[in-house]
This record gives sequence, C-alpha cells and structure tokens, in this order.
Amino acid sequence: MTERKKSAQFNIISNRSSTTHGDYYTGTINLSNLSAVLIEGDKAKIDLGLLHAKSTVERGIKFTSNPDEVEGGTLYRVVWIALDRGENGLYYAGAAACSMRINHEKRIGWKNLADHVNRMDDARKRRFRLDVLDERERAALRRLLIDNNEDAWNRSPDELKAALGQN
Repeated sequence: MTERKKSAQFNIISNRSSTTHGDYYTGTINLSNLSAVLIEGDKAKIDLGLLHAKSTVERGIKFTSNPDEVEGGTLYRVVWIALDRGENGLYYAGAAACSMRINHEKRIGWKNLADHVNRMDDARKRRFRLDVLDERERAALRRLLIDNNEDAWNRSPDELKAALGQN
C-alpha cells in the first residue's frame, strides 16, 4: 500500500479550538462571524454553502479559470459579510463582493478563486469592497441586510450604507 503525500492546501477553521490544528497546512482562515450572500440580478439570499464552494448553484458544476470557456450562463455575485458585536449590539462590519458565472446547461462555471479568497479576507478585515455590484444588485443586498436584521443595519458604519446607496 502506498501512502499519499499530503499536499499543501488552504485550511478553513472555526473559532473552536477543537477544530484548530496548525501543524502541516500552509494557510488558515477563520470563518467565524462570516456569512455569504448570493445575488442573481435583483434577488439576494443568504447561502452559507458558498463558504465551502458548495452552494446550491455550484453543485455539480465543473469550474474553470478561463472565462472564455463559459459562454452565456448566469452571472452571480458572491458577497462575503462579516458580522461584529459592538457595545450597542450586532452590526455588519465588513462586506466584499466578487463574481462567478455558471452555465447550468453545460454544467460549467467560471470563478477566480484567488479573487474569492481575497474578497473573503477583505470582509474578515472589516473592509467594504462592493464596487463590482451594479445598482440593482446593491439594492437587492441592501434589502436583504435590512430584512435580515434591521437593528444591525442601523448600527452599521455609514461606509456600508453609502456603498449600498443609502445614507
């Protein structure tokens, strides 16, 4: 029997020490207090499967790094949302968006994995990077965040409200 060599990989951990192990893996990221939103046109929904690339729209899809291989298809925006708790309560502390395109008929999709990881990291670092969203997508995200927790929206930084067209 041959033993497989461990390959270097990006490890996702939570805040619980029972799941943390830092021996061999080269990179770790803590996903505590991070959520994911999937936007398709003017519809936005929370889909935590995005955190592990297992959202409802990604299942059964083979992804490529070449956008030219994915003709047509549906353009989705993935928004990573960081939540934090201040002295007055919960608020949206960071948000960053990136894109992916999926042709469900051909079962092929495109996304820039490095961009997804970097935007996720931006949200974790309490930054707001929502420049890829158009007006319709910004309105959908704003509605979702308000409907999800209006108090958290009201306590969120003005930078987020300005980025989503409300201040």
